[in-house]
Amino acid sequence: MSIETAPETTHERHAADRHDLIRVHGARENNLKNVSVDIPKRRLTVFTGVSGSGKSSLVFDTIAAESQRMINETYSAFVQGFMPNLARPDVDVLEGLTTAILIDQERMGSDPRSTVGTATDTGAMLRILFSRLGEPHIGSPQAFSFNVASISGAGAVTFERDGKTVKERRDFSVTGGMCPRCEGRGAISDFDLTALYDDSKSLNDGALTIPGYSMDGWYGRIFRGSGFFDADKPIRDFTDAELDDLLRKEPTRIKVEGINVTYEGLIPKIQKSMLAKDRDAMQPHIRAFVDRAITFTTCPECDGTRLNETARSSKIKGTSIADVNAMQINDLARWVRELSDPSVAPLLTSLGETLDAFVEIGLGYLSLDRPAGTLSGGEAQRVKMIRHLGSSLTDVTYVFDEPTIGLHPHDIQRMNDLLLQLRDKGNTVLVVEHKPEAITIADHVVDLGPGAGSAGGGIVFEGTVGELRASDTVTGRHLDDRVSLKDTVRARSSAIEVRDANEHNLQNVDVDIPLGVLCVITGVAGSGKSSLVHGSVTPLEGVVTVDQTPIRGSRRSNPATYTGLLEPIRKAFAKANGVKPALFSANSEGACPVCNGAGVVYTDLGMMASVSTTCEECDGKRFQSAVLEFTFAGRNIAEVLEMSVTDAAEFFAAGESKLPAAHKILTRLADVGLGYLTLGQPLTTLSGGERQRLKLAARMGEKGDVYVLDEPTTGLHLADVEQLLGLLDRLVDAGKSVIVIEHHQAVMAHADWIIDIGPGAGHDGGRIVFEGTPAELVASADTLTGKHLAAYVGA
Repeated sequence: MSIETAPETTHERHAADRHDLIRVHGARENNLKNVSVDIPKRRLTVFTGVSGSGKSSLVFDTIAAESQRMINETYSAFVQGFMPNLARPDVDVLEGLTTAILIDQERMGSDPRSTVGTATDTGAMLRILFSRLGEPHIGSPQAFSFNVASISGAGAVTFERDGKTVKERRDFSVTGGMCPRCEGRGAISDFDLTALYDDSKSLNDGALTIPGYSMDGWYGRIFRGSGFFDADKPIRDFTDAELDDLLRKEPTRIKVEGINVTYEGLIPKIQKSMLAKDRDAMQPHIRAFVDRAITFTTCPECDGTRLNETARSSKIKGTSIADVNAMQINDLARWVRELSDPSVAPLLTSLGETLDAFVEIGLGYLSLDRPAGTLSGGEAQRVKMIRHLGSSLTDVTYVFDEPTIGLHPHDIQRMNDLLLQLRDKGNTVLVVEHKPEAITIADHVVDLGPGAGSAGGGIVFEGTVGELRASDTVTGRHLDDRVSLKDTVRARSSAIEVRDANEHNLQNVDVDIPLGVLCVITGVAGSGKSSLVHGSVTPLEGVVTVDQTPIRGSRRSNPATYTGLLEPIRKAFAKANGVKPALFSANSEGACPVCNGAGVVYTDLGMMASVSTTCEECDGKRFQSAVLEFTFAGRNIAEVLEMSVTDAAEFFAAGESKLPAAHKILTRLADVGLGYLTLGQPLTTLSGGERQRLKLAARMGEKGDVYVLDEPTTGLHLADVEQLLGLLDRLVDAGKSVIVIEHHQAVMAHADWIIDIGPGAGHDGGRIVFEGTPAELVASADTLTGKHLAAYVGA
């Protein structure tokens, strides 16, 4: 018996299957130096390199930005007019792009009405659920929304009908869920009047203690000339009517010194001029006043739920929407699974899948009423991932910015699994990352460098993780670095005694936090670390806190302005030349008149991207030509701002240019590894890690004996962590106490004392599971942290 075999046929590869690479050629965004790289599609590619080497410039500002720009161009010109204008990145060729979905570390905003529920689809789905199944029925989904107020009204409406003007009476009503007392904020603010004025003094004697409200200024002249009260009478002797006019009077037109002006009480004026601003954008002295003068208390009418009594009265199985929003999400997921009603079956399925995604991604300890502004950068990033986990889209490019930030080593494995799931569905996954645990799962690694800033911007390695280990790049050399446990640890000088701490999920915690040493607070995400430290330590006097809040800044902000370095430099220039300090500020009198001190001129092209060109008048230097003629030790102000931190530290250290105040700040910038930055570099061009270290350098200048650092390794390369540990040691050796909230095992191993909180997250955490030295933690290895630290140090 013979079997005939069919002749072999050769199939040519289909043309459509050849586009399996994203090709980048000649990328020059920010510090990139004509970079060319081929990135495999449908694979997990990790981009590594020291902070500031150009990773984000390549991934976010080039690849993802061009993908989003091209998608926007598919819309009509009319629609594009309502969308952000994106300029084409500075790159010669970009081929093989697919739709890019960005999942970055940006906080979710500090709007008090934004919660985890409103930031995801869960809040909307719950409102629909209660509007269908809630008893008694109170109305549509907006009746359960704390962002919609209940209003009603009636009046005449005029309109045209058959060429005639017709007037009809119309009634309308809107049933919303907003609490009328707190207007959906859950908290009410009140003024501490003792922070506004000294009631033993009269206005003319300087009773007002509000920044900028001196009696010599315009505000003082208005209060003095208003005629509503006697400016020579102590405020404690004011009648009720006079005090009300001083504090709460509505805007009223008056004439002062022959000029028509508007008089307004102190409280509404402060609300409009100070409280309307984002707290982080305030000047330090204004922020200090606001923190001192304004107190926030839970709304007594809604008990912090944000919802009015009607919205809280409608229940499903005895549970109101306020109760549901306050549940821990893993408990809420179980509650939803117990509901069964055919009329809302698709809604229950979708809501259940979304809540399960929260649990799967490690955020089951959150509640839907948690304000979005209180989420850490890592938590916010994972919340943004929720909508993509169950997506049926394929051949999409997902771009992640350090997805392991804020994650305990125990949780990093779960994040790795999620990234691999996205890849295995046929997607391209691009990850900017520093943690070795996340780098090692990559199919392909692109290492940028060799240094940071102007010393970086090149591709120093492409290949597999194994090849990276064998390479001689900074990342390759440090990939398997391990910090060993210290032979001896420092002894505490004293301790902060914390008793019955019960903020958020803390369960009446009693703990002594040692001083005079490097103390690390650790535990899984959501275990209660920040609640313990920020609730019990941060408010104490003499404590300097450096949290994860990103620093804000426009193109006009730079390291010199942010750290206060420019102030002594301007004064030195003014004194040397006998002129005003304001001349040496590009945001004040010294600004170039053509570009107003921006250094670039923007041309608006409607729905097209705005074009920025270097100002021809000042050649990008931002100052008037007359100002540049003034020098200090042979340098003009523009030349000083073009110096690197290292060069400037040397310049201001000795000789005729010696300036101790400036040198002190520059030394701190060099200590945190920012010696390569130029003083005038716009903050908008700095990476996340660079901004975090800039903030650390600025806060180190504040007077205090205890430093609280919230995850200072955020955005730091493996090589930079070693420098950070040196900085922490120098702070402790100088007599300071350093308390660090951290997940990085290198920082744990280097600690003198560790406090581990857990054992789990949410209501499964909030307890002290270990106190002692790192060696004792490794020896016991009873907790999750202990097991991972033992594996890290090879014990």
